[in-house]
Amino acid sequence: MPLSGNGMLITMMDADPAEEDDFNRWYDREHIVERVTIAGFLEARRYVAVAASPKYLNLYTTQDLAVLDSAPYRDKLRNGTPWTQHHSARFRNYTRAAARVTASTGQGRGGALAFARLRPAGSGQGELREAIRARVGAAAGFDRIISAHLIEADPVLSSPPQEAKRQPGSGDWYVMVEGTEAEAVRHAGEQHFGARAALSQCEPISFGTYRLLWDLAKAELDR
Repeated sequence: MPLSGNGMLITMMDADPAEEDDFNRWYDREHIVERVTIAGFLEARRYVAVAASPKYLNLYTTQDLAVLDSAPYRDKLRNGTPWTQHHSARFRNYTRAAARVTASTGQGRGGALAFARLRPAGSGQGELREAIRARVGAAAGFDRIISAHLIEADPVLSSPPQEAKRQPGSGDWYVMVEGTEAEAVRHAGEQHFGARAALSQCEPISFGTYRLLWDLAKAELDR
């Protein structure tokens, strides 16, 4: 599959407008590198919205879901750097999902991304999964589309550690369509996973397009 691992951490947020320059400096100079150094993390990618909300989207691929419940990762969560603590406290419209990759097809990654967030109904998830897998395969066959993926959040690991009650969106599913042009991924994504895609047994929560800012693979850290 085009993704390098079977687990993924997804984070989305808006920055404090008064500190957005320093927010981006923190991500680019410290946070992405720090996360990729954690055992089991394989790569990270940063995106900015073309037509989406929140403005920033970050994808961290891991060997598997268990990495996101590992001691090294939890240690980083508990002991953030001063720069991390400063900006984390100022996130707006923040979402965090610890998830498993359940479908991934195509070859490679694109600089443009369509990103759909879906909320499965309580029953019939197996049926829904198979329907989305079929659509993921179909979307990957469009012109200028490179790959497509289904990512399913784990409700327990996605809930904030300090909160006993699970959030409504902690078990959401995410579909990603990657390609070379924003319009191409928007068209493919909307047709198969947008609000008008008529996917039963789930509620469409959001849909948008992003462009890649930069990525970092663990192999690059050793050079």
